[in-house]
Amino acid sequence: MPNTLGGRGHGQYIARMKTVKIVVEKHPDGYVAYPLGLKGTVVGEGDTYDEALADCESAVRFHVETFGPEVLDAESPVLEAFIAEAHA
Repeated sequence: MPNTLGGRGHGQYIARMKTVKIVVEKHPDGYVAYPLGLKGTVVGEGDTYDEALADCESAVRFHVETFGPEVLDAESPVLEAFIAEAHA
């Protein structure tokens, strides 16, 4: 069974020995999660961080099962993701 790793702000989903980084964003009406380095569009949502992450992990599993392992980028260029604030 796949595992979830990582801290707040991102998760990592292990799909058949392939790690996919997942970004989780907090919005006024809930949380949205999406993977980096995956071909296609996959999004998860929930009322909590954990719900959004679990929904996204489920969506990633379904996406890979439906479209095959080639949707996983062989070498994702994203090593880490950071959020910074800038004054406009």
